[in-house]
Amino acid sequence: MKKPDIILIVLDTQRADRLGAYGYQRSLTPNLDKFAAASALFTQAVSPAQWTIPSHASLFTGLYPTVHQVTQSTHSLNPEMPHLVEMMQAAGYETVGFCNNPLVGILNNGFKRGFDTFYNYGGAIPSVPESSARLPWPFNKLLARYTQFLRRISYPIQNFFGQSDLAFRISLHAWLTPLWSRFANFKGQNERSVRDVTHFLQERERQPAQRPLFLFLNLMETHMPFWPPGEFIDQVAPYLRHNKEARTIMRTWNREAYRWAAPLEEPLSELEQQVLSDLYDAEVAYQDHYLGQLLAMIDGRHHHHNTLTLIVADHGDGLGEHGYMGHAFAAYEELVHVPLILHWPDRIKPGQVTTPVSTRRVFHTLLDAAGQQPDAPTNNPAEIRALTLLQTIYGRDPERHTAFSEIYPPLNFVKAIERRQAHLLAQRRCLSMRRAVVKTDETAATLKLIQVDDQVDELFDLENDPAEMHNLLAERPSHADALTQDLNRLAANAERQRLAVGNGRAIETEIDESLMQRLRALGYVDY
Repeated sequence: MKKPDIILIVLDTQRADRLGAYGYQRSLTPNLDKFAAASALFTQAVSPAQWTIPSHASLFTGLYPTVHQVTQSTHSLNPEMPHLVEMMQAAGYETVGFCNNPLVGILNNGFKRGFDTFYNYGGAIPSVPESSARLPWPFNKLLARYTQFLRRISYPIQNFFGQSDLAFRISLHAWLTPLWSRFANFKGQNERSVRDVTHFLQERERQPAQRPLFLFLNLMETHMPFWPPGEFIDQVAPYLRHNKEARTIMRTWNREAYRWAAPLEEPLSELEQQVLSDLYDAEVAYQDHYLGQLLAMIDGRHHHHNTLTLIVADHGDGLGEHGYMGHAFAAYEELVHVPLILHWPDRIKPGQVTTPVSTRRVFHTLLDAAGQQPDAPTNNPAEIRALTLLQTIYGRDPERHTAFSEIYPPLNFVKAIERRQAHLLAQRRCLSMRRAVVKTDETAATLKLIQVDDQVDELFDLENDPAEMHNLLAERPSHADALTQDLNRLAANAERQRLAVGNGRAIETEIDESLMQRLRALGYVDY
């Protein structure tokens, strides 16, 4: 079978519960919902981390944060660690990236390894395709050379601001926020990047047969600050036109970047809650609007049936629930429950998959589709075939209907809180390591256990309490004990894997033995 073209779309900061395909009652996402209806939709996809850097590291390596150890903005992937894009390149793929998040596209953290071409729409000096330039030839050529020179100068400066605690704290001042958030393209140029991806695919359709394509697109539309076009604000929050207090609230939040991730000392007012939630929804609607052109293009390709398109979020976002804003410190569903949509007409029938799965398995799924096995000593080749999401789609889940998250607090925000509201560090346990496990048991109930600093803290029934308002720890001790065993087993296995990576040995992942026996019988595993 010919290798599929592979398109990986990461919707940065996209909550699952704000998409119609996941049951949201507001009609905000007709294009994504239509695409999801023709795909495998995972209703309980769980991110292995709660913020961009560790979650992207997991997408690119297939490893939990404890294993890959890229948990802070100052960290970089081990050069010897297998990287999804490098392995796609080795499998004969043309590898192209379109990225709007500066934490992925600018920082020297190893995320851009393996890309033949990488366009970065974030930062002070974006790099975009020549076809996207607004000047006629030959001026666009001259502009491209000039901006390339400027990027060589600006990237070290931007890396300093991304990795220095002092520079980070300075950037949080309200008077500076508009400068770096808007003029330095903190959120990238999302609509433009989608237009460029669509044009890239259209041009590729006109060319003769070539290498298969791996395309990565990161969109950052739903991240703070919120400034969607007026038509989408009117669709979701028309009251902003005449409510001066509501507009003041939004302007204030857009300027005060410190508050985007700081725990709340007091609950949001009713109007604050409404404004933040509605503006997030307006961004979701805007993102869906311009994604429509790309999804239609994918659906109309010559290789449509053999194009694997995977849409996933790296994490969600807190909008005041549970006393937290942003995505820095909590393990609740608004942060770790993410959309995961897998579209491959040649191989996958549409439908919903209710088994909890970790989005780290995007790595295994795409490599299995490409027919690529890792040759690095730190990976076990049998894992690729065993951990592809197609196993779960076919009813052979390798991870016992269990998904796992690790919440490493971003230390740059911890230090910012220490300087501004030090009392919140202990009060809201901002220095604590959190872990969570989601599991569907034999009764088809989906339960979630949260552990804080190795101590069991909360238990939730996600089917009956998706907002996680009722802690059942005291009411269901037997369920808590069973999930604690699962969580401790997964945490211990991650620690063993971390040691294996450090020693350069093959990583051994726990995989259901009955599945391994079936894979041996089919010839996929030779031991």
